[in-house]
Amino acid sequence: MENESDKKKLKQEISEYIHHHVQDSHDFGILSYKDKKTNRKVYIGFPLPIIIYDDGFKFFMSSKFDHGRKVAKIDNSYYVLFHDKIFKSDSKGTINYDKEGHPLNLKPFDLSITKSVTSIILVSILMFFLFRNLAHSYKRNGLVSSGIGRYFEPLIVYIRDEIAIPNIGLKHHKRFMSFLLTIFFFVWFCNILGLTPLGVNVTGNIAITFCLALLTFIITTISGTKDYWMHIFWMPGMPLPMKIIMAPIELLGVIIKPFTLMIRLYANILAGHIVMMTLISMIFIFRNFIGSGLSFLLAFFISIIEILVALLQAYIFTILSALYFGFAVEEEHDH
Repeated sequence: MENESDKKKLKQEISEYIHHHVQDSHDFGILSYKDKKTNRKVYIGFPLPIIIYDDGFKFFMSSKFDHGRKVAKIDNSYYVLFHDKIFKSDSKGTINYDKEGHPLNLKPFDLSITKSVTSIILVSILMFFLFRNLAHSYKRNGLVSSGIGRYFEPLIVYIRDEIAIPNIGLKHHKRFMSFLLTIFFFVWFCNILGLTPLGVNVTGNIAITFCLALLTFIITTISGTKDYWMHIFWMPGMPLPMKIIMAPIELLGVIIKPFTLMIRLYANILAGHIVMMTLISMIFIFRNFIGSGLSFLLAFFISIIEILVALLQAYIFTILSALYFGFAVEEEHDH
């Protein structure tokens, strides 16, 4: 019975760890282990800034929460970290629940620099300096690339020649190249960062994919020509009854397109993280040469596939965005 209880406890701990891994957090954890002497979990990482608005802005570091084990006293207020969310509480850190088990404590407006925000800033800085140096190398060397940026030049040319021009057209593609290049390398770099031991899950966060899809939707809507909107609201060359039927369907399609962008990227990356963490955790569940060995080999094989998926998802998001832009700017004679 004791063995069975230990197994259930291990499975529950693994389930909580996977759930924590795919969520955003207020600290940047690298790894954790249990101290055998104190039986206390020790986290290795660094805290991140907490910015909340509760009768004024309040600034402090997430280390005050000690990974949810302590109550943070700021001015005359007490705050607790519960499931990576900040709640107001008392000096004892009391959390009140409703009948369905949801916390009833008030939540301050949270503007904190979380793990995902930190990762986005790091990726943005990396992209800025990488491609800034590449652009400067063209000026210095007579349109010949140099430095580390030259390794990305074939991808830039590919996005222009194989994605932007075929889907948007030679006349309009330059207007959208900046966005297409940014979105491709941003999604790709974030996906690759998610495969590192840092435990970052930027593109597996639906709030991030929503913002990326929203940008595509806004640009498509703003860029839409008279012909584009006419084909949506009053499709030419069709009988009047069919025009009335097709108009709401086409309008619904305008909303569905960015929605599918959002869900596709989010679901694929999140599922990849969960599968990877599940396979790795099976090594500790089996605890024998055959089971653990097979789990390790399968995890290694899936990690190789995830590297390809990281690039594939960036490509799919970019090519679909280019396709939507192409629909928006297409002129009547273009087809």
